[in-house]
Parts: sequence; structure tokens; C-alpha cells
Amino acid sequence: MALVEKIKSNARLKKLALWMLMPKNQARPRLWVKWFLNPFKHHKGRGSCIRRRTRVDVLPFNGFSIGRDSTIEDFATINNGVGAVYIGERSRVGLGCVVIGPATIGNDVMFAQNIVVSGLNHGYQDITIPPSLQPVETNPITIGDDVWIGANAVITAGVKIGKHAVIAAGSIVTKDVPEFTIVAGNPARIIKQYNPVSAKWEKI
Repeated sequence: MALVEKIKSNARLKKLALWMLMPKNQARPRLWVKWFLNPFKHHKGRGSCIRRRTRVDVLPFNGFSIGRDSTIEDFATINNGVGAVYIGERSRVGLGCVVIGPATIGNDVMFAQNIVVSGLNHGYQDITIPPSLQPVETNPITIGDDVWIGANAVITAGVKIGKHAVIAAGSIVTKDVPEFTIVAGNPARIIKQYNPVSAKWEKI
């Protein structure tokens, strides 16, 4: 049995391994993980930039990569604790954004400010246990190429956003968004789509 599988199958070993990787009741990795494990596990493309005041809470047991010429701006948070986070090429995660995996972000994607993308939900069904102590559920988020997401939008677990879609500022996206579509509102609804026949964006 591989070492990783052995640790996962043994509750005591798993608890010890998690304690070694991150402090109790915290989502961020210990410094030795940042300095000595993550650089060998995760990929950072040429010309990519992670600003100094960004929280990169990534751990070695899930994937993380940022593609060529992409940027994560100051005060953003990236967390792969429950699922991998992959960011494509020439994409920008704006000021104060939060990305919690599992999430895949395509190429040439623009995030404005204070956007939340979370593939994680906390369990709440057992009323005798606080939601913070119940098992988490994950559902991957996929954001296609050329997508533009406006400030303060929220993308919920399991959502797929198609190529060249636009998410209006303040939208709460709970369902898949087709490619070449503009959505707005809470919950987000389609307000325009590109018509290849007329070569125009048309109201729905």
C-alpha cells in the first residue's frame, strides 16, 4: 500500500499528517509546507504573478497551478484544501477575490474585485453538530476561456460557465451559464446572448 493511501486509511495517521501540514483550526499551511513542499508540488507558469499580500492557502495533497502571464492580485485568497485550483494562462484574479477548490479557471479570464468562487459546501443536516464540524461536500466549478466576471459576484459549487460569458456585477450564479451569454441578478438569469446570424448581442 502506498504511503499516502496508508495515511488516508488510518484516522490517527491522517490526523497527525494534517497537524504537521497546517495549524489546528486553520486553513493555511505551515511555513515549512510553503517553503519546502509546495514549490515542488505546484506549477507556476512563466510570467505569472502572485502578489505579496495574497493568501495562497494551498497544500500539497491537492493540485494548484497558475498559467503563463496570469496574475492573482493583492488581498485575494486561494484555497485548495478540499479540491484542486487550476488557473489558466493570461487570466487575472482581482483584488479581494476568494477561490476555493475544486475550481478550474480557463485562459484569458477576468475577475473584477471581491468575487467568491467556492466549490465547497458545509454539511448542516445533523442538528446536534455545528455545521463547522460536519463533513463538507464539494462540486467542481469550471469557468471557460474568455469569461468576464463583474465585482461582488458569487459562483456557487457545481456551476459551469461557458466560453466568453459575462457575469454582471453582484450576480449570484447558481446554475450553468451557456457560452456567449450575459447573466445578471440573484439568482442570475440570462439577459443577453450572442446571435451568430445577426452578429449581435441580443436581449432575451
